[in-house]
Amino acid sequence: MPGQNAAMTDIVTEVDTGPRRVSRRALVNAPAAELFALVADPHRHPELDGSGTVRREAVEGPHQLSEGARFTVPMRQFGMPYKITSVVTAFAQDRLIEWRHPLGHRWRWEFAAQTPGRTEVTETFDYSTSRAPWMAPLLGFPAQNAKGITATLAALVARYPDA
Repeated sequence: MPGQNAAMTDIVTEVDTGPRRVSRRALVNAPAAELFALVADPHRHPELDGSGTVRREAVEGPHQLSEGARFTVPMRQFGMPYKITSVVTAFAQDRLIEWRHPLGHRWRWEFAAQTPGRTEVTETFDYSTSRAPWMAPLLGFPAQNAKGITATLAALVARYPDA
């Protein structure tokens, strides 16, 4: 749809978090604790995925992530199904969760309460920690993940419309 990308960029903004990081931010009409609970439950990740890579099959792992927790999510990319086991590398209840992919890159979610019912949500794909960070741009991952993050955050905003 022609206007869809413009609408998404109106509600999702690019954030400069440094080299080899792709970050986007949106203001969501929901409490930080509620949004954090959604992201901290890997069984609910198919509800969040704007990239189209997370498959809606059984996720393995706890329903509440914590520092050091492992979880496995079925994925599909380039037409190939596979599973990814990630490890939680940073965790602050209702404020931050980050996990490391087997290739070393990280996915980070930050939640900053603006008011009791509004939260600034930032999602980051950080390939600076990857085993081969130079490879991500060659494969188009920064641009591809920017689109997926934007779609994820736009869907999250739409999920919690103004009250």
